[in-house]
Amino acid sequence: MVELLLDAGALLGESPRWHAAEARLYWVDIDAFRIHRTDPATGTDEVMQLDGPVGCVAPREGGGLIAGLRSGCATIDAWGAAPRAFGEQVLADLPHQRFNDGCVDAAGRLWVGSLTADKPRRDATLYRVDPDATLTPMIGGLMTSNGAAFSPDGRIFYHADTPTHRIDAWDVDPATGTLGERRTFHQFEEGKGRPDGAAVDAEGCYWSALWDGWRVVRFSPAGELLQTVEMPVQRPTMIAFGGDDLRTAFVTSAGKTLTDAERRDQPHAGGLFTFCVDVPGLAQPAFGG
Repeated sequence: MVELLLDAGALLGESPRWHAAEARLYWVDIDAFRIHRTDPATGTDEVMQLDGPVGCVAPREGGGLIAGLRSGCATIDAWGAAPRAFGEQVLADLPHQRFNDGCVDAAGRLWVGSLTADKPRRDATLYRVDPDATLTPMIGGLMTSNGAAFSPDGRIFYHADTPTHRIDAWDVDPATGTLGERRTFHQFEEGKGRPDGAAVDAEGCYWSALWDGWRVVRFSPAGELLQTVEMPVQRPTMIAFGGDDLRTAFVTSAGKTLTDAERRDQPHAGGLFTFCVDVPGLAQPAFGG
């Protein structure tokens, strides 16, 4: 059963990340320039205000966060601290782009992609950011980089360019972070939701939140639809697993650009939702930089 954990009213809620040591869920409101830190046990929600969009965050091994911002990545040493540029600010000369979805692999590398506001121009890119701040382009020709996640053994990388309605899978070398050939993992029918943020569970199944789809879906490692969770909002954006046993699903959502009629039908759009799952998620690695 899907429950509303926090009626946050987010414009564009995204990037939920469970911090096991703190028993808190970190997530962002991209368009409100905010990082949230939510305690599911009490419902307490702390907010850190930035001066520009923040596409994603992830905990760092040494404490604090790594964040994908408008122009590039930044580290945040402690809650409330000012972001410090980390590595090349690769989007600084691309004002129509910003960083969007990202995830960390088992080697502590951040895989973070950009999106372009100048659609259908395909000049967004997925990058790999190593702990030493080296930034490597991995996949180009994108519009909206999303759905980044890894299989439990780290040998398959999943990714979606949202407007294509398609999820792709790539073989990856866990040691070097090198990608092999692309293959289609799942192609969605147009008009019934587009693949946004994602997570993989302990059985290697891929969960995808469907923008404009009113649902979150679970696929087998072979791309077969196994489960559909209906959501009370039109635009679920990303899923993460947390709690002591990693059996609690957290789903962010977006409330921006809805009509008055749509808002009446989904008064909690932009909220943070939760439901229980039978198969636990995977513990998420921390960024090594």
